[in-house]
Amino acid sequence: MKRGPELLRLADTVVLPGFEGKTPPDWLRRRLADGLAGVVLFSRNIATLSQVAELTAALRAENPQVIVGVDEESGEVTRLEAAAGSTRPGNFALGVVDDTELTEELARDLGRDLAAAGVNLDFAPSADVNSNPDNPVIGLRSFGADPDLVSRHTAAWVRGLQSSGVAACAKHFPGHGDTSVDSHHGVPLVAATAEELHEMALRPFRAAIAEGVRTVMTGHLLVPAFDAALPATLSGRVLHDLLRVELGFDGVIVTDGIEMAAVSGPYGIGGASARAIAAGADAICVGGEHADEHTATAVRDAIVDAVIEGRLPEERLAEAAHRVCELALWSVSAARGRSGAARPGDAGIGLAAARRALRITRRSATAVLPLPAPPHVVELAPEMNLAIEKDTPWGVGEPLGKLLPGTTVTRLNASAATGGAIEAALAAAAERPLVTVVRDAHRHPWQTDALHHLLAARPDAVVVEMGLPGRSDLGAVHIATHGAARVCGQAAAELLAGDAQL
Repeated sequence: MKRGPELLRLADTVVLPGFEGKTPPDWLRRRLADGLAGVVLFSRNIATLSQVAELTAALRAENPQVIVGVDEESGEVTRLEAAAGSTRPGNFALGVVDDTELTEELARDLGRDLAAAGVNLDFAPSADVNSNPDNPVIGLRSFGADPDLVSRHTAAWVRGLQSSGVAACAKHFPGHGDTSVDSHHGVPLVAATAEELHEMALRPFRAAIAEGVRTVMTGHLLVPAFDAALPATLSGRVLHDLLRVELGFDGVIVTDGIEMAAVSGPYGIGGASARAIAAGADAICVGGEHADEHTATAVRDAIVDAVIEGRLPEERLAEAAHRVCELALWSVSAARGRSGAARPGDAGIGLAAARRALRITRRSATAVLPLPAPPHVVELAPEMNLAIEKDTPWGVGEPLGKLLPGTTVTRLNASAATGGAIEAALAAAAERPLVTVVRDAHRHPWQTDALHHLLAARPDAVVVEMGLPGRSDLGAVHIATHGAARVCGQAAAELLAGDAQL
């Protein structure tokens, strides 16, 4: 067997590469014309919705059925709004509100924006049950720690998004919630028994499948209950026996970013790609870190070589390519079905949801809200995981400054939050209200230490927690936003300034 055009075309069908730039490079245009079935957009490709619409139109000029995917969860993980911050809160805030109609409508609203921009596959929602509060990579991306709640909101999200003609993707199968390692860097271990997994982590995926979710994304997780040797992305026991046969999923299985160390470390990007297809995956997501023609070609050729060498049955590759083509046809049909029926999105639904997710704990009878004067805001900024764009704006100080002119802000990271810096921040807040903003304070001892230092001097301070609220007994007033999206900061600022519409 040789690298013939048909085999190369089959392999190209299952590769979803990324690329550099806000217009398609020449190599990508050529590959799309020759059979490449899809691409993945990252924030580096995105400036505005209208620009993305022009970009996707250029892609469709080469391949009218191209699949255009993006990792747009809303909330903290946003690509469309990475530069300004998300206008919609993430899953955890929606779980706190626990209104499935709201979740469905918010996902539908997001889907309208994606469809208008020419995106037809969204790698969302996270169907992970965040049963480990110290999880370094899921956290706010999950609807919560209760499998029933996560299941009903996963189903609602899938309904809403797919009603707009955009394919949803339940992730990270078989569940990334009960882990303590970030799979960008290593192999997370899921120690639960098979019975525990069926009772907890797998239930939201069952709900998504029952709702007709078009794609499921694999997690780079080692799950000894099903396969003690290989991570889920590379395991036939997980992808075929569990997801296909036992759970009955017949849509597209797409890998999480194949460059991630959990799978590429032992096998290389190409080797991991070929093994994933052999295990039952249908599409390889690549290009988050290596967005060039060489990588896209190397992945395709590694898949072809695996077929030639007998490590990947050609029938398995053909089956994967067929499923990807079926997804492309569904996307074209869904786009036609919504033509003439689209309506403008609800610009206020995200802020309304963020307002509803606020939870306020008053610990002092003398605590004053709204603030009586422009405050000094101290924001403690932890380093975020790689799923979250590091430059995406967040916080309360900026929106509060617009509502209360004269507000000042100090932002400190782990290395800057020294005793001297804390004392300087306290001096800046002298005879003024003090607002301290934290993000997953329970996971970062340096934040806890800085917060205790501030509150020892200013027990009247307001504490705003924009991550998972480990405790609510801090500060004279504690405000939990249950998210760090731009609208979550806006909702908290409104409350502090007296402009709240709760």
